[in-house]
Amino acid sequence: MQLTQRSKLLLLIGVFVIPVAVAYLAYFGWRPAGHTNYGDLLEVTPLQQTAGTALDGRSFDLDTLRGKWVMVHVGVSDCDAACAAQLYLMRQTRIAQGKEQTRLERLWVLTGTGVPEATLLQEHPGLHVWRPENVAFVAQFPAVRDRTEHIYLVDPLGNLMLRFPARVDAKRMMKDLKLLLKASQIG
Repeated sequence: MQLTQRSKLLLLIGVFVIPVAVAYLAYFGWRPAGHTNYGDLLEVTPLQQTAGTALDGRSFDLDTLRGKWVMVHVGVSDCDAACAAQLYLMRQTRIAQGKEQTRLERLWVLTGTGVPEATLLQEHPGLHVWRPENVAFVAQFPAVRDRTEHIYLVDPLGNLMLRFPARVDAKRMMKDLKLLLKASQIG
């Protein structure tokens, strides 16, 4: 088959113009469906006033958890059904990460006075139970209505960065954490 001069010119123009046109459309117009995270990204802020006391009365500074991802529940020591469900979800989510679970820690920030029930704590080995020295620490955790409804995530550098919604969907939370751990070079 013999190409005419005009066909050669159109083919040559097509070879150079079509990729540019496709790139333009991809950049300014067409967007493929991408992944959106389940948790609410917060303005990344380093946690302040991290001194406090562990449940056994020893002094414990949250800076010792640096280098790990930390799932946080904020609430009173009298743990109701919603609190127990969050602690359970945090434990199971960590276990579900398989070999990556060593990169995750769990923290229960106690507000007010009182001590959690021993039987509850026995169900959650490895859970850090901590009371801040300064009550202003708790105000760093933004909430839609009540901060006890959320599970928060602190990055390995000590920054509060993510809040999972109230009545959290366990599968979607696990997926978010799996993607974060996969993408993260720290922690």
